[in-house]
Amino acid sequence: MDKIKKGLGRGLSSLIGETKIETQKNQLPISDLIPNKYQPRKIFDERNLEDLTNSIKERGMIQPIIVRKSNEDKLKYEIIAGERRWLAAQRAGLHEVPVVVTIADDLKSLEFAIVENVQRHDLNPLEEAQGYKRLIEEFSYDQEKVAKFIGKSRSHIANSLRLLTLPDEVIKLIETQKITAGHAKILVGLENANFLANKILEKKLSVRQAEKFVKIFKSNKKQKSKDKDPNITDLENTLTNKIGLNVHIKNNRRNKGSITFFYKEIDQLNKIVELIKLNY
Repeated sequence: MDKIKKGLGRGLSSLIGETKIETQKNQLPISDLIPNKYQPRKIFDERNLEDLTNSIKERGMIQPIIVRKSNEDKLKYEIIAGERRWLAAQRAGLHEVPVVVTIADDLKSLEFAIVENVQRHDLNPLEEAQGYKRLIEEFSYDQEKVAKFIGKSRSHIANSLRLLTLPDEVIKLIETQKITAGHAKILVGLENANFLANKILEKKLSVRQAEKFVKIFKSNKKQKSKDKDPNITDLENTLTNKIGLNVHIKNNRRNKGSITFFYKEIDQLNKIVELIKLNY
């Protein structure tokens, strides 16, 4: 077992020490293993998986897979830790794999899976947050207990969980690695998170650039009068979302006024001009 990295609250060795080991060293047919239903990891990086496959082809599987007997199928063993090694072993053409059989309940199985992935930095931020959420919702952990168990600060756990409050469209962008968790943290709590996420993607903004962009956007929104006609505010928002530029409308009681488009670069000005030329 790899040496537990400093700062991790609980390591695999620690968890294994708390469970009853049925067989320290064993070989099982690869077809007898099934995925862990509590596996927090949804996306397996293709390049890393290919590298591991090549390593197993050359040197065999050095580290065993931790399994427990399946509750659903008594002839199968459910993987607790090592699903990536199991996938790579299949690709490498192995018929049997080394395993450690342990007795673990559902909570212990989830703890194993989370610790292994956090220890190896294999989870993307969303998967990490979803793992913490399952500990909280299904096994009555609180944020303090999760923080102590994982070995991270309570604020890290809280910020991690906040990612799950983002709109589904933004979460999909993180899952597909089109925007980073750093970008996502900027968008948490914003009503127009989906629009801003797409602008970050469209403009290929770094996290620092995205912070400035969101700050300017929020600043311009605050400039709007609080007692403005809600119909005018709605029209401003519609135009902003349609063309991707901040819009400010002044309208007096006689329905006279002005409309202002805010641009920050010449391309945006040209965009406004082209829109007017095309329609008038």
